[in-house]
Amino acid sequence: MRRLFSLIALVTFTISCTNTTEEKNEASTNTEIEASADSATVKQVEKDSITISKNIESVDINDTAFVKMAYPELFIYDMRYADTNNFLHKKVYECPQCLLRHEVVEKLLNANEYFHSLGFQIVLFDCYRPLSVQKKMWKILPDGRYVANPKNGSIHNRGGAVDISLATLDGEYLDMGTDFDHFGKEAHIDYTTLPDTIISNRMFLREGMEKNDFTGIRTEWWHFNAFGSKGYPVSDFSIRCN
Repeated sequence: MRRLFSLIALVTFTISCTNTTEEKNEASTNTEIEASADSATVKQVEKDSITISKNIESVDINDTAFVKMAYPELFIYDMRYADTNNFLHKKVYECPQCLLRHEVVEKLLNANEYFHSLGFQIVLFDCYRPLSVQKKMWKILPDGRYVANPKNGSIHNRGGAVDISLATLDGEYLDMGTDFDHFGKEAHIDYTTLPDTIISNRMFLREGMEKNDFTGIRTEWWHFNAFGSKGYPVSDFSIRCN
Protein backbone atom coordinates (compact mmCIF):
# COMPACT_ATOMS: atom_id res chain seq x y z
CA MET A 1 0.00 0.00 0.00
CA ARG A 2 1.60 3.21 -1.17
CA ARG A 3 1.78 6.05 1.30
CA LEU A 4 0.70 9.48 0.05
CA PHE A 5 1.72 12.38 2.23
CA SER A 6 1.28 16.00 1.38
CA LEU A 7 2.48 19.34 2.47
CA ILE A 8 0.74 22.69 2.90
CA ALA A 9 4.03 24.33 3.81
CA LEU A 10 6.95 24.09 6.14
CA VAL A 11 5.41 26.23 8.81
CA THR A 12 7.86 27.55 11.36
CA PHE A 13 6.85 28.61 14.78
CA THR A 14 8.71 29.71 17.87
CA ILE A 15 8.77 27.72 21.05
CA SER A 16 10.23 28.75 24.35
CA CYS A 17 13.36 26.87 25.36
CA THR A 18 14.83 26.35 28.77
CA ASN A 19 18.19 24.68 28.18
CA THR A 20 20.14 23.02 30.92
CA THR A 21 23.86 23.76 31.23
CA GLU A 22 24.61 20.32 29.84
CA GLU A 23 22.39 20.92 26.83
CA LYS A 24 23.96 24.29 26.07
CA ASN A 25 27.40 22.70 26.07
CA GLU A 26 26.25 19.99 23.66
CA ALA A 27 24.24 22.32 21.47
CA SER A 28 27.11 23.82 19.48
CA THR A 29 27.85 20.47 17.88
CA ASN A 30 24.25 19.44 17.26
CA THR A 31 21.13 20.71 15.56
CA GLU A 32 20.03 24.28 15.10
CA ILE A 33 17.15 23.83 17.49
CA GLU A 34 19.52 22.86 20.26
CA ALA A 35 21.84 25.77 19.56
CA SER A 36 19.27 28.43 20.41
CA ALA A 37 19.14 29.32 24.09
CA ASP A 38 15.94 31.37 24.00
CA SER A 39 13.95 30.05 21.05
CA ALA A 40 14.01 27.37 18.43
CA THR A 41 12.42 26.73 15.07
CA VAL A 42 10.26 23.69 14.66
CA LYS A 43 9.24 22.57 11.20
CA GLN A 44 5.59 21.51 11.03
CA VAL A 45 4.74 19.00 8.31
CA GLU A 46 1.09 19.03 7.28
CA LYS A 47 -0.89 17.73 4.32
CA ASP A 48 -1.99 19.13 0.98
CA SER A 49 -0.91 18.01 -2.48
CA ILE A 50 2.83 17.27 -2.62
CA THR A 51 3.73 13.60 -2.48
CA ILE A 52 6.63 12.94 -0.13
CA SER A 53 8.93 10.07 -1.03
CA LYS A 54 9.91 7.29 1.35
CA ASN A 55 12.92 9.29 2.47
CA ILE A 56 10.92 12.55 2.57
CA GLU A 57 13.35 13.91 -0.02
CA SER A 58 10.88 16.63 -1.01
CA VAL A 59 11.23 18.27 2.40
CA ASP A 60 14.39 20.24 3.07
CA ILE A 61 14.73 19.63 6.80
CA ASN A 62 17.80 18.71 8.83
CA ASP A 63 17.46 15.05 9.83
CA THR A 64 17.82 15.91 13.51
CA ALA A 65 15.51 18.96 13.58
CA PHE A 66 12.35 18.63 15.64
CA VAL A 67 9.19 18.11 13.58
CA LYS A 68 5.60 18.36 14.69
CA MET A 69 3.63 15.24 13.79
CA ALA A 70 0.43 16.49 12.13
CA TYR A 71 -1.24 13.38 10.70
CA PRO A 72 -4.61 13.02 12.52
CA GLU A 73 -5.95 10.83 9.71
CA LEU A 74 -3.10 8.32 10.03
CA PHE A 75 -2.52 8.05 13.80
CA ILE A 76 -4.69 8.08 16.91
CA TYR A 77 -3.50 10.84 19.25
CA ASP A 78 -4.06 9.77 22.86
CA MET A 79 -1.42 12.03 24.39
CA ARG A 80 -1.78 11.16 28.05
CA TYR A 81 0.40 13.90 29.54
CA ALA A 82 -1.79 16.55 27.93
CA ASP A 83 -4.55 15.23 30.18
CA THR A 84 -4.77 13.85 33.73
CA ASN A 85 -5.03 10.19 32.65
CA ASN A 86 -1.43 9.34 33.60
CA PHE A 87 0.53 8.24 36.63
CA LEU A 88 1.26 11.86 37.57
CA HIS A 89 -2.51 12.50 37.74
CA LYS A 90 -1.96 15.95 36.31
CA LYS A 91 -1.73 17.68 32.96
CA VAL A 92 1.93 18.52 32.21
CA TYR A 93 1.69 19.35 28.48
CA GLU A 94 -0.23 22.37 27.27
CA CYS A 95 -1.64 20.54 24.26
CA PRO A 96 -1.71 17.03 22.74
CA GLN A 97 1.10 17.54 20.25
CA CYS A 98 3.73 15.01 19.22
CA LEU A 99 7.21 16.30 18.36
CA LEU A 100 10.07 14.07 17.27
CA ARG A 101 13.35 14.38 15.39
CA HIS A 102 12.78 14.48 11.65
CA GLU A 103 14.47 11.14 10.97
CA VAL A 104 12.44 9.54 13.79
CA VAL A 105 9.23 10.86 12.21
CA GLU A 106 10.24 9.16 8.96
CA LYS A 107 10.77 5.85 10.76
CA LEU A 108 7.43 6.18 12.55
CA LEU A 109 5.59 6.94 9.31
CA ASN A 110 7.14 3.82 7.78
CA ALA A 111 6.07 1.75 10.80
CA ASN A 112 2.54 3.10 10.62
CA GLU A 113 2.38 2.35 6.91
CA TYR A 114 3.39 -1.23 7.70
CA PHE A 115 0.62 -1.58 10.30
CA HIS A 116 -1.91 0.13 8.01
CA SER A 117 -1.21 -2.50 5.36
CA LEU A 118 -2.31 -5.10 7.91
CA GLY A 119 -5.42 -3.23 9.05
CA PHE A 120 -4.08 -1.38 12.08
CA GLN A 121 -2.80 2.04 13.10
CA ILE A 122 -0.45 3.40 15.75
CA VAL A 123 -1.85 5.03 18.87
CA LEU A 124 0.43 7.79 20.21
CA PHE A 125 0.72 8.18 23.99
CA ASP A 126 3.93 10.23 24.27
CA CYS A 127 6.70 11.53 22.04
CA TYR A 128 9.23 14.29 22.85
CA ARG A 129 9.20 15.03 26.58
CA PRO A 130 10.87 18.09 28.12
CA LEU A 131 13.53 17.37 30.72
CA SER A 132 11.56 19.41 33.26
CA VAL A 133 8.71 16.88 32.97
CA GLN A 134 11.21 14.03 33.32
CA LYS A 135 12.29 15.53 36.65
CA LYS A 136 8.69 15.58 37.88
CA MET A 137 8.32 11.92 36.92
CA TRP A 138 11.55 10.96 38.66
CA LYS A 139 10.45 12.74 41.83
CA ILE A 140 7.31 10.60 41.95
CA LEU A 141 8.83 7.35 40.68
CA PRO A 142 12.64 7.22 41.06
CA ASP A 143 12.88 3.74 39.53
CA GLY A 144 15.17 3.38 36.51
CA ARG A 145 13.19 0.41 35.22
CA TYR A 146 10.31 2.73 34.33
CA VAL A 147 11.52 6.33 34.49
CA ALA A 148 14.95 7.39 33.23
CA ASN A 149 17.05 9.36 35.69
CA PRO A 150 16.93 13.01 34.53
CA LYS A 151 20.61 13.30 35.41
CA ASN A 152 21.35 11.56 32.10
CA GLY A 153 18.01 12.19 30.42
CA SER A 154 15.54 9.90 28.70
CA ILE A 155 15.44 9.12 25.00
CA HIS A 156 12.08 10.92 25.16
CA ASN A 157 14.01 14.06 26.22
CA ARG A 158 16.09 13.63 23.07
CA GLY A 159 13.11 13.40 20.73
CA GLY A 160 13.94 9.83 19.79
CA ALA A 161 11.39 7.71 21.69
CA VAL A 162 7.68 7.02 21.42
CA ASP A 163 5.14 5.43 23.74
CA ILE A 164 2.53 3.74 21.58
CA SER A 165 -0.06 1.03 21.15
CA LEU A 166 -2.14 -0.26 18.24
CA ALA A 167 -5.76 0.04 17.19
CA THR A 168 -7.80 -1.22 14.28
CA LEU A 169 -8.52 1.21 11.47
CA ASP A 170 -11.95 1.61 13.08
CA GLY A 171 -10.30 2.87 16.26
CA GLU A 172 -10.65 -0.20 18.49
CA TYR A 173 -7.60 -0.53 20.73
CA LEU A 174 -5.83 -3.89 20.84
CA ASP A 175 -5.77 -5.51 24.27
CA MET A 176 -2.21 -5.27 25.61
CA GLY A 177 -3.01 -6.62 29.06
CA THR A 178 -2.31 -3.40 30.96
CA ASP A 179 -2.89 0.26 30.37
CA PHE A 180 -0.11 2.63 29.36
CA ASP A 181 2.03 3.65 32.35
CA HIS A 182 1.31 0.49 34.31
CA PHE A 183 4.58 0.20 36.20
CA GLY A 184 4.66 -3.42 37.27
CA LYS A 185 5.73 -6.85 36.10
CA GLU A 186 2.48 -7.32 34.17
CA ALA A 187 3.68 -4.73 31.64
CA HIS A 188 7.05 -6.43 31.11
CA ILE A 189 7.54 -7.89 27.66
CA ASP A 190 8.83 -11.14 29.19
CA TYR A 191 5.83 -11.56 31.49
CA THR A 192 3.97 -14.55 30.12
CA THR A 193 1.19 -15.17 32.64
CA LEU A 194 -1.25 -13.63 30.21
CA PRO A 195 -3.78 -14.88 27.64
CA ASP A 196 -2.25 -15.88 24.33
CA THR A 197 -4.10 -13.06 22.54
CA ILE A 198 -2.40 -10.39 24.66
CA ILE A 199 1.05 -11.92 24.23
CA SER A 200 0.40 -12.11 20.48
CA ASN A 201 -0.69 -8.45 20.38
CA ARG A 202 2.44 -7.33 22.19
CA MET A 203 4.67 -9.34 19.88
CA PHE A 204 2.84 -7.98 16.84
CA LEU A 205 3.52 -4.42 17.99
CA ARG A 206 7.14 -5.12 18.89
CA GLU A 207 8.00 -7.03 15.72
CA GLY A 208 6.40 -4.37 13.53
CA MET A 209 8.41 -1.63 15.22
CA GLU A 210 11.64 -3.62 14.99
CA LYS A 211 11.08 -4.09 11.26
CA ASN A 212 11.11 -0.29 11.00
CA ASP A 213 14.25 0.58 12.96
CA PHE A 214 12.91 0.83 16.51
CA THR A 215 13.89 -1.14 19.58
CA GLY A 216 11.70 -1.91 22.59
CA ILE A 217 12.60 -2.23 26.25
CA ARG A 218 11.90 -5.12 28.60
CA THR A 219 9.80 -3.37 31.24
CA GLU A 220 7.29 -1.42 29.12
CA TRP A 221 5.46 -3.00 26.19
CA TRP A 222 4.59 0.50 24.88
CA HIS A 223 8.05 2.12 24.76
CA PHE A 224 10.23 2.18 21.62
CA ASN A 225 13.49 3.97 20.85
CA ALA A 226 14.44 4.87 17.29
CA PHE A 227 17.75 3.29 16.30
CA GLY A 228 20.61 5.75 16.78
CA SER A 229 18.61 8.22 18.86
CA LYS A 230 20.76 7.94 21.98
CA GLY A 231 23.20 10.34 20.32
CA TYR A 232 20.77 13.27 20.30
CA PRO A 233 21.30 15.92 22.99
CA VAL A 234 18.79 16.31 25.82
CA SER A 235 16.26 19.11 25.32
CA ASP A 236 14.02 21.06 27.69
CA PHE A 237 11.83 23.40 25.68
CA SER A 238 8.12 24.01 26.16
CA ILE A 239 5.79 23.90 23.18
CA ARG A 240 3.28 26.68 22.67
CA CYS A 241 -0.06 25.49 21.39
CA ASN A 242 -1.23 26.95 18.09
